[in-house]
Amino acid sequence: MNQLSTLQDTLKSLRLGETANHLPVLLEKAKTNDDTYASFLMNVMSYEQKRREDKQIERRLKWATFPYHKTLEQFNLNEQESLSKKQYNQLKELLWIEQLYNLILLGPPGVGKTHLAIGLGIQAIHQGYKVVFSSMGELIQTLKTEEITRKSQTRMNRIRTADLVIIDDLMFMAMNQKEANLFFHLINELYNNACVILTSNKAPKEWGELLGDPAITTAILDRIMHRAEI
Repeated sequence: MNQLSTLQDTLKSLRLGETANHLPVLLEKAKTNDDTYASFLMNVMSYEQKRREDKQIERRLKWATFPYHKTLEQFNLNEQESLSKKQYNQLKELLWIEQLYNLILLGPPGVGKTHLAIGLGIQAIHQGYKVVFSSMGELIQTLKTEEITRKSQTRMNRIRTADLVIIDDLMFMAMNQKEANLFFHLINELYNNACVILTSNKAPKEWGELLGDPAITTAILDRIMHRAEI
């Protein structure tokens, strides 16, 4: 076994697999640039760190389960009269996540609510936050099957431990008493622990019609609206 192979095996045993595979390129670059030992070592460590960060982002993007990948850069602000450039830039800074503020994005279908929510979610992932996206219908189904399927249990665990939970198409369907209760308990668990982005084509004052229970509606609104930007 030659020296390069030995070095690569040693790096792999130290769980530096990405660097082990890329080592020939790093060595050639150091030789070409006549790098010092310290500079070479810094390049090795920087490469490994970058690859780990990239893989973590890839993993978090997978866990987020976005229906499609659309960034904030692809969002056409000129088409949104109700969203100013200042508001948009404030949202991009993500300070509201640190402050545990919720966002409620309202409007008819086709105005970009989901795109904006996904763009903010992707931005948050790149800043190190854990994000989960779910449509309202999927969320209710997952809540109802949590006690009987491992897949739903895993999904709900990710939702409960996320920094940002995006719920799309909120209140697009009427809920029965059990579903409304399950939804309330989830919102209660997320309260003061995570941020929530809700998209809906119905204003909060109309949510009671679909939740069916005035007491549950009030309790949900109290927690969502405590710190929220509409």
